[in-house]
Amino acid sequence: MSEFQIQKDNITKSRIIDNDLSAQVLQTGQVLVKIDKFALTANNITYAVVGELIGYWQFFPPHSLNFKGDTLDIVGWGILPVWGFADVVKSNCTEVPVGERVFGYFPPASHLILSPIKVGKTSWFDASSHRSQLPVAYNVYRRVVFETAYNKADEDDRMLFFPLHITSFALFDYFQENSWFTAKQLVMLSASSKTSTGLAYGMQHYASTQSDDNSRTPSLVALTSTSNVDMVNNMAVYDAVLSYDDIAKIDNTISTLIVDMSGNVKVLSALHKHLGDNMKFCSNVGVTHRQERGKSDDIIKERSEFFFAPSQIQKRLQEWGPQVFEHKSREYLAVSISKSRHWLNMTDVDGLDGMQAIFEEVCNGKIAADTGLIIRMPD
Repeated sequence: MSEFQIQKDNITKSRIIDNDLSAQVLQTGQVLVKIDKFALTANNITYAVVGELIGYWQFFPPHSLNFKGDTLDIVGWGILPVWGFADVVKSNCTEVPVGERVFGYFPPASHLILSPIKVGKTSWFDASSHRSQLPVAYNVYRRVVFETAYNKADEDDRMLFFPLHITSFALFDYFQENSWFTAKQLVMLSASSKTSTGLAYGMQHYASTQSDDNSRTPSLVALTSTSNVDMVNNMAVYDAVLSYDDIAKIDNTISTLIVDMSGNVKVLSALHKHLGDNMKFCSNVGVTHRQERGKSDDIIKERSEFFFAPSQIQKRLQEWGPQVFEHKSREYLAVSISKSRHWLNMTDVDGLDGMQAIFEEVCNGKIAADTGLIIRMPD
């Protein structure tokens, strides 16, 4: 009966408090779930960094009771959303029974009260009032045991990779829709990140299936820290791998698309300046280098855009329909996840106390790029 909270203006500061949810009487239509496990990645840190801009702080309002029963001040505190699995332990919803297992968006906590609506064979949505205006992609919960392809052994892969590689898929689809912005090369900043490699694997697989030169994807140039160069090279997915100190080696005579997962203003501005008019488009996606964020006059703002994956996903759901979207995205993720498992090392973390012990390192990008963190909650 606990939850992990962080300070919004200093996300490395955290506390664990009592959420006291298991003692609450459920209203009609509500269920109580016990969170079993969830993944922790740099993507979650991005949620915190842009929390006010996108509304990530609104998904799970913090509770205010400590373990002594005292009321705490929650002003300035928030809850970081994560992706994971939970089981229904109490139900006042006739369509969702006790024992049902779901995959979706959760707080780093022991319990959560949800209000299922639109209960279908394989999914339902949370209708909690504070989430009604938030992106619908984050409000869906998958009834996993009813999925034909569900395998409990794949759960860790799913909660770690799905949120990252569905963004990779959305990026791939968006760029393809826009003819890769006429780019002949794509430069990836923070190329060791799991979302970056998810996009790179998708591009590599697509290129291997095309015989028409007009359908080919741009060549891939990886930019990464010096300490990660060998690891990224060993992935054998990028056409060239350079450190951040080697920007001058990038060919600036051809049209270029930038995908920035880093948020590092110094690196990004140097790259924009180096490419000049051949910088055709810059997609700002993540902030793995959150401490290096800022502004620069060298960044070409009129050809830069923040990428919000749920918008592209919602667009395609409307245009393609859920079944086509599910088929296309599942096919993409099957490839990208399979290839990623060759180099990723899954690491178990013991509950919220274990998460708190490493959280500052995660925030500051100190966890090795080939590590996948799985927070396992106590029984």
